[in-house]
Amino acid sequence: MIVAGIESSCDETAVSFVKDGRNVLSSLVSSQISVHQPFGGVIPEIAAREHLKSVSYLWEQAMKQSGLCESDIDLIAVTRGPGLAGALLVGVSFARGLSISLDRPLIGVDHVHAHIHGALLGLPPDTDIAELFPAIALVVSGGHTNLYWMEDPVRFRLLASTLDDACGECLDKVARMMDLGYPGGPVIEKMAEKGQRGRVSVPTMLPGKEYMAFSYSGLKTHMARLWEKNQGFQGQDLNDLILAFQDEAFGQIRRKTDLALEQLQKEDKYPRSVLVAGGVAANQSFRNIMSGFGNGVRTWFPALNYCSDNAAMIAALGCYEYQELQRSGKSLPDDADWDIYPRYLYS
Repeated sequence: MIVAGIESSCDETAVSFVKDGRNVLSSLVSSQISVHQPFGGVIPEIAAREHLKSVSYLWEQAMKQSGLCESDIDLIAVTRGPGLAGALLVGVSFARGLSISLDRPLIGVDHVHAHIHGALLGLPPDTDIAELFPAIALVVSGGHTNLYWMEDPVRFRLLASTLDDACGECLDKVARMMDLGYPGGPVIEKMAEKGQRGRVSVPTMLPGKEYMAFSYSGLKTHMARLWEKNQGFQGQDLNDLILAFQDEAFGQIRRKTDLALEQLQKEDKYPRSVLVAGGVAANQSFRNIMSGFGNGVRTWFPALNYCSDNAAMIAALGCYEYQELQRSGKSLPDDADWDIYPRYLYS
């Protein structure tokens, strides 16, 4: 099955063609970082206009790169949400037009769930996806910090989410307040590599042993107050501070994942793997922290080009969800019966 994926939830426009949910034939992304950089964050109206400029061109180029003809396409998958309303409308409107003109079915998928499939793309061809499940799955990015229990590739049970800021969002905001640049994750990673542990203390967030949630507002506030009191942090002192901040930002996620494993075992649920996805998964320190769970539980990370927003993950999830509908005998909802959702649709 050849699936065309379209992604426009935030500040990347992306188009991809994926075969059978695994084999990426082409994947193109147009980033808007340079456009939003002067503002230190994404401006929704500007993002929507940039998507309008890029989506048709990306479709044509991705089609050429894949070597496909439009008649080869079996399914069109597009991000329904969550995301910026105006940005989502661009992608969904474009996908609906394609569905009508090509007479192909259209499926809308959840952007956050799709990130998990980014961790499954690029695995060795002989990998049996079914053997990775059941699994614990993490999405850690600029807009999302979610922890799931997954019985299979299309069933998601939310175990924990952030009460306020997302992890990547916190990295961006702290970098902005210190005038380190945007996006904050990459520059913080480089500075943390030069830091020395133990020279700066950062409080532990949500230390409660049984509390399944994430929170980054307190950590952000602590860094802001520390910076206001002593803006003399520079050189090695600043690197040490950034390392302590990054360790706590990532350490919280490891603590909650360990807690989830303990709680799931009480329910006689034993994951075979931990799937880690999202833009923050590109950070090597984060990868190190999220490895080594023991008991045969292996951690899987996306290839670097599938960490941030992309359309290959949209096409992959769309493929699995469409196949699940066919197996269950359910019909695909008419695209007129669904719309975008800017915020989470928690069940």
